[in-house]
Amino acid sequence: MAIGDDVLIGPHAHVNGARVGDGCFLATGSSVFPNSRLEPGVEVRINAVVHVNTVLPAGALVPIGWVAVGDPAQILPPDRHREIWAIQEALDFPGTVYGLPRDASAHERMQQQAEWLAAHNHDHNTT
Repeated sequence: MAIGDDVLIGPHAHVNGARVGDGCFLATGSSVFPNSRLEPGVEVRINAVVHVNTVLPAGALVPIGWVAVGDPAQILPPDRHREIWAIQEALDFPGTVYGLPRDASAHERMQQQAEWLAAHNHDHNTT
């Protein structure tokens, strides 16, 4: 994960494994998923989502509650689920997040997640 200069990340925002360019604004409750890239000056408004492997160009805006998906990103309202899924499926969320195929069992996914978390069991803040 890399966060640029002058980035404002609001309370309850979720940023995981993403690259966030200089001057971006991630509002309260926004979610930015792994391997996504936000070029400088992107705004992700309240409760908006930037899905895995999505690339937003400089100055892009994801409106309140909307979803950015794909490379290049399409920005869609949440009620257009079929269109979002048509793009999202190929972005391979389970492969990106868990390193597993989509048909992996829940047990396999959770075992992998538990092992990853356990590897950080002794991490501590040095600041």
